[in-house]
Amino acid sequence: MEGSTQGPGRPLDPRDWESTRGQEQQQPPPPTQQSPPPQQPPQHHAEEVPENIKDQTREGEDPYQWHSGRTREHGATDAVEFIDVKKSFGRNTILNGLNLGLPDGQISMILGPSGTGKSVCIKHMVGLLYPDEGDVLVHGESVPDMADDELFEMRKKFGVLFQDGALFGSMNVFDNTAFPLRQHTDKGEEEISEIVMRRLKEVGLGGAIDKMPNELSGGMRKRAGFARALVLDPDIVLFDEPDSGLDPVRTALLCELIMEVHEENGGAYCVITHDIMSARRVADYIAILWKGRIVESGPASELFNSDNQFVRQFLSGEAQGPLGME
Repeated sequence: MEGSTQGPGRPLDPRDWESTRGQEQQQPPPPTQQSPPPQQPPQHHAEEVPENIKDQTREGEDPYQWHSGRTREHGATDAVEFIDVKKSFGRNTILNGLNLGLPDGQISMILGPSGTGKSVCIKHMVGLLYPDEGDVLVHGESVPDMADDELFEMRKKFGVLFQDGALFGSMNVFDNTAFPLRQHTDKGEEEISEIVMRRLKEVGLGGAIDKMPNELSGGMRKRAGFARALVLDPDIVLFDEPDSGLDPVRTALLCELIMEVHEENGGAYCVITHDIMSARRVADYIAILWKGRIVESGPASELFNSDNQFVRQFLSGEAQGPLGME
């Protein structure tokens, strides 16, 4: 179009624009492209699943077909959060995209079959392990991003009751319980004694302060460990299979003690277990961990009425269902 060619310094004539626009409108339409097929929900392809998790899966099944990832509202802020956490030890993948929130002010339970990484979760919370991918937040702060001094301070928010109580064999009950106060505070012995005696009486060991760990029953060692976990007035208390090695009666008594102490002190309590009766007695909130991910989580009353076949099987202890001997 000679009449519309713009020379140097010549302003664009509106007629040129109209002429150009007309040309563009006369251009043949681009070839029709076939609409893409509707997007399908993501599939867990075999090559994306770690070998050790495939080994736990029946032949021909999707390893994560029961993992709805459904998170029911718990009505509180999260004291601890796992965000897309992955953790492997060598070729064994333990956590494989874990997303989990533990509500403040409630007793939470992480349930799941043996060997699914429940205790590994605790070690991530306190910074003893770091995720290969993803993040762990405590009160909104990233644990892997903390400097050493920040991590040291953050750990003071936690009290931990280990499986066997983890008492020092060379110390009596009083000194075991006083150890965190002497190690992490500048309190005098008189104040330490007052705190220790209050906590030991709280767990029913006020008369056992001079006993050595080898003189205690399994239940007494657990209670002494519980008292020690409480002396720093932690915001978050972690219980790593507290019912391990206890008979049913002492397990029930320990569950009652956990509820009583929580009612008095508040905070976020997280119990790691695979004992369903303990969950029925204690839990406000339940998360079920299997194959490195949460199957479902939510208020205990709702999970015990879940229509998820794996959740129903695990919480009822039935032999028939998705969980087998794999």
